[in-house]
Amino acid sequence: MMLMDFSDPDAPAWYVVNDDVMGGRSRGGYTLETGSLVFAGATNTQGGGFSSIRTDVRPLDLSGRLGIRLRLRGDGRSYRFRLQTTAGVAYFAPFDTASGGHWETIDVPFSRFEPRRRGQPLDGPPLDPARIESLGLMIYDRKDGPFRLEVDWIGAY
Repeated sequence: MMLMDFSDPDAPAWYVVNDDVMGGRSRGGYTLETGSLVFAGATNTQGGGFSSIRTDVRPLDLSGRLGIRLRLRGDGRSYRFRLQTTAGVAYFAPFDTASGGHWETIDVPFSRFEPRRRGQPLDGPPLDPARIESLGLMIYDRKDGPFRLEVDWIGAY
């Protein structure tokens, strides 16, 4: 099931949330380049160390699916996929990327998503795929330096 194809001019809008919301110094954002979403910037662990992008709210019923599938080109760093539910709870799951500029397809099973707030685990129910309303990408790997993640598409499997 295709959720986002970045060659589609009507793809949903994204917005940026960086660690400057808590006094951090990381920079990050996104651009749409040649049919891909490019999430790029630089993390700085002095005061936060994260950068993220998120979609606007739009209900997604992903019941019957097992997880999120991405076609991407990474930089060897670790990222997190973010899902927010209609209950206002954000769930995160980590995924690693290969270096070398090669396209790869990565599956992030719903079973790996954990509820978190400000980086801290929460007690809460498991993710309900029928209640997803927002998607997001985040880098928070406790490393300083530049990052670049190019996403061709996002789907559910």
